Amino acid sequence: MSDVAAALQLAGLSGSNIHTEIFGAQAAVNPGLTGPGPAHPHQPPGPQGTGPFVTFARSGLSTRGSDQYETLLELTEACDIPTRWSCRTGVCHTCTTPPLTDHVQYTTQPLENPASGETLPCCSIPTTDVLLDL
Repeated sequence: MSDVAAALQLAGLSGSNIHTEIFGAQAAVNPGLTGPGPAHPHQPPGPQGTGPFVTFARSGLSTRGSDQYETLLELTEACDIPTRWSCRTGVCHTCTTPPLTDHVQYTTQPLENPASGETLPCCSIPTTDVLLDL
């Protein structure tokens, strides 16, 4: 479709008069992973939290939860842990993550509960130490 739109513009049509819709496989919508180059996981900025330990297994990082971060997703972002997200409210399930230990509480009840063995970081907080497959 991009090639068709470009050809139409070369033929003299104004870009404002061309509308395309692309259906099918595209790169995943992942607003949480934007910006130049890959980031390296690190401790979140500021003083260390006093909450339960959150360990990101794949990233090799452990940190304490903090009241500064309302959800596990916010803590994950503060640590530059690569993850997927979209709605931030438990509706889309884009952020579904397998917890290796599941001790979370939902701050906002998801529209639909995640499948067994999964959690939604976008709307959950740790209640005790938690190990996430991130």
